[in-house]
Amino acid sequence: MQLTRSSLYKGSSQLLKATNRGTRAAQPLLPPLQLYRRILREHKHLPTAQRELGDQYVKNEFKLHKDIDNPLHIVGFLTSWQDYLRMISRDGWKEERLSAAVLEKMSPEQVTQLYELMKETENIRNGTMKKGENGEEIIKI
Repeated sequence: MQLTRSSLYKGSSQLLKATNRGTRAAQPLLPPLQLYRRILREHKHLPTAQRELGDQYVKNEFKLHKDIDNPLHIVGFLTSWQDYLRMISRDGWKEERLSAAVLEKMSPEQVTQLYELMKETENIRNGTMKKGENGEEIIKI
């Protein structure tokens, strides 16, 4: 994904208009860098272990998706992360549950990644983090 304002709006402006027509109070998408920074800022309010895991996950995801050119993928990626930002901003993450409908829409790779994330969070909660060669904690994302 070209993380520039011009590339985001150039190819996807009509898609955004079509998407926004179907919603009552659609909010405009934040530019990628601004969204990334706001998410990391919100993570400062999380407990330390969750913050570290969340920061690494967000950094990894944005890095993996920085060269995507497909406007549909860009809009989907930014929309999902903006929804996440709204959820953690109002402490909604504490009661949030993943619906079966959302799970069915995920690709096998996404389901695998979600499962690995769940296992890592369980390891953090149980205090069974993996240790590296130098004794540092490893969070594999």
